[in-house]
Amino acid sequence: MGRELEPYQRVERSIITKYRKTLWRPFVEAVKRYELIQPGDRIAVCISGGKDSMLLAKLMQQLHRYSEVPFDLTFLVMDPGYAPANRQLIEDNAALLHIPVTVFTSDIFAAADSTDRNPCYLCARMRRGHLYAKAQELGCNKIALGHHFSDVIETTLIAMFWGAQLQAMMPKLHSTNFPGMELIRPLYCVHEDDIIAWARYNDLHFLRCACRLTEGVATGELASKRQEVKQLLRALRQQEPNIEKNIFTALHAVCLDTFPAYKSHGRVHSFLDGYDSRPPEDGPAE
Repeated sequence: MGRELEPYQRVERSIITKYRKTLWRPFVEAVKRYELIQPGDRIAVCISGGKDSMLLAKLMQQLHRYSEVPFDLTFLVMDPGYAPANRQLIEDNAALLHIPVTVFTSDIFAAADSTDRNPCYLCARMRRGHLYAKAQELGCNKIALGHHFSDVIETTLIAMFWGAQLQAMMPKLHSTNFPGMELIRPLYCVHEDDIIAWARYNDLHFLRCACRLTEGVATGELASKRQEVKQLLRALRQQEPNIEKNIFTALHAVCLDTFPAYKSHGRVHSFLDGYDSRPPEDGPAE
């Protein structure tokens, strides 16, 4: 009779067996397709305590274990002012999953709570800056965040519907404020529904929203734009099951020649620029 597996071993096995097609393969696809990891990288995997970042940590552990590309990992947890129970949940889950976390504190929640401006926007920017700074201090050249395929689609639609611009979420970005640092998103091709299924299968319970501004507020009362987009996509899937895949594919097949204007590196370009000097093209019938 074989030795019973530890909880973290069962979780790891589920990633490369039951969820190989939906989690492991899309994760590896993103790493390779977008060239997210190079030899010699030292990557800070940023863990917020939610399902996405915890799965990212396990996937990165597995990749580090089996990859022929040499790179190092640091698992970074920032406590921006969590309630003690929320911080304890993160630490307990990290121990359960055998993720050796480095925890540091900040006062971001207090700063965001005291502003008259958009506290969520301020919190997000401050968190990113603190993570970059701590990762750089620890000798890392990259931070890895847990944004996934569904975040990419939803962010694109939010920007178009409420931001009046066609703007996507990139799989990697160079930092403008921290030279030499780069942000990568290895879950770029992983669907949120598959992350939820993995967590439920393994009976894992992760931190949801730990923001002090929303503690005690029922989820149904938060009329966030992201929730509206989730509901819209859910309805559209009833008619077109591939709707999200089509949007994702479209982000990789943008035809700038058909746009009256576009922005690149902060500069707006019009189709009128050089319009009369370009050779005519045959287009669809008017």
